[in-house]
Amino acid sequence: MSRLERAVLVGLCRHRSGRAEVDEHLQELSLLAESAGAAVVGALVQERGPVHAGTLLRRGKVEELAGLVRERRADLAVFDEDLSPTQIRSLERSVEAKILDRSGLILDIFARRARTREARTQVELAQLRYLLPRLTRQWSHLSRQVGGIGQRGVGETQLEIDRRIIRKRIARLASDLRDIEKERDERRKKRLTVPRVALIGYTNAGKSTIMNLLTGALARVEDRLFVTLDPLVRRCERGGRPPFLVVDTVGFIRKLPHHLVASFRSTLEEAAGADLLVHVVDSSSGSLGEQMRSTRDTLDDLGHADDPCLLVFNKIDRAPAGVLERLRTDYPEAVFLSAIDPVQAGHLEARVRSGLRALHSAGPPATAAVSMRPVWVLESGGGS
Repeated sequence: MSRLERAVLVGLCRHRSGRAEVDEHLQELSLLAESAGAAVVGALVQERGPVHAGTLLRRGKVEELAGLVRERRADLAVFDEDLSPTQIRSLERSVEAKILDRSGLILDIFARRARTREARTQVELAQLRYLLPRLTRQWSHLSRQVGGIGQRGVGETQLEIDRRIIRKRIARLASDLRDIEKERDERRKKRLTVPRVALIGYTNAGKSTIMNLLTGALARVEDRLFVTLDPLVRRCERGGRPPFLVVDTVGFIRKLPHHLVASFRSTLEEAAGADLLVHVVDSSSGSLGEQMRSTRDTLDDLGHADDPCLLVFNKIDRAPAGVLERLRTDYPEAVFLSAIDPVQAGHLEARVRSGLRALHSAGPPATAAVSMRPVWVLESGGGS
C-alpha cells in the first residue's frame, strides 16, 4: 500500500474579524485534501496585512512555511487561494514541497472520481484549461539550455509545441463534449412527459441520501466531498402515484473553479433545467449561510438563479437546537428532515408533488413557486 502524501494547509486572513471564517475554510480544505488521498499534518495562517505579489505570503511566512514543511516531513503545501504560475514557481523555490492551490486540488479529486465517458471528458477538459497557462513551470528544466551553443531557443520551442498539442486536445475534447451534450438532449426530450425534480446544494449536504429516500435508488452515499460527479436520474413512483424524475448531480462548493463550471455546464444543466429545484442544505454545518450563497452564485452563473425552488434543511438530527429554532423562524415554509429516517419520505414527497402541482396550475410563467431569490419557500405549511 502506497504512503499517503503529507499535506500542510495554508490560509490567508484578510480582515480583522475574518479569522473564524478562515478556520472554517481550512476545515473544508482539510476535507478536500483527505478526499484527494492526503494526510493533513499541519496548517499555517497569515494574519491580516499586505500580501506579497510574488508569493502571496510575506517573506517571514514563506520561511515559516518552509520550516513547518521540514518539521512535519510534508510532501505538499495546499493553499486555500488560487495561485498564479509565477507564485507557484516562487514558492517551490523556497519551500521544499509541491505547491498546490485550491482549484488544482478540486480538479485532482474530480479526476479520481470520474467514471463515465462524460465525466472523464469534462474533467480532462477542465484540467487542460487549468494547466495551459502554467506550462512554463513544467518546462523549467530546459531553461539551462537556452542560450547554449547549438541549443538556443530549445526550451521555448518545446514549450510552444506542448502548448499547441494541448490546445488541439482542448478543441477535440470540447467537440466530444458537444456531441455528448446532443446525446443528453435527445434523452431529455424523451423524458419531457414526466416532471423533473433536481437535487442541488453544497457538496456533502445529503443529496444522494435524499435521492435514496425518495426513489430507493441505492445511490452511493459517503460522508465525503464530491462522491457524486455524474448525474443520476431515477423515478419516484411510490404508492402507485404518477411518477416524477429525481436528478442528483455534482455538489457545489465555494470558489468552484471556473474551468469546472464551464466543463460541467451540461451536467449542471441536467439539474438546473428541471421543473423544480430542491435545494438541500446541511443544517448542522456552521457555514450553512455561506454554503447557501455558494449554491445560489453557481446557479446564477448558469442563468438559473430564479428557477422555482423548494428549500430542504437536512441532518436536523445533528443540528443544535438553537440553530434549528432560528432556521424554522427564518424559513417557516422550508422542509426540515433527517434523510436517514425513512419515515420522512412521505412528507418530503408530498411537498415536492405540491410544488409540481402549483407550477402546473400556474402555467408559464410560473408564479406559484417562488424563485431562488430573494425568498426560498414554495408554499405555506412549514417543516416537519
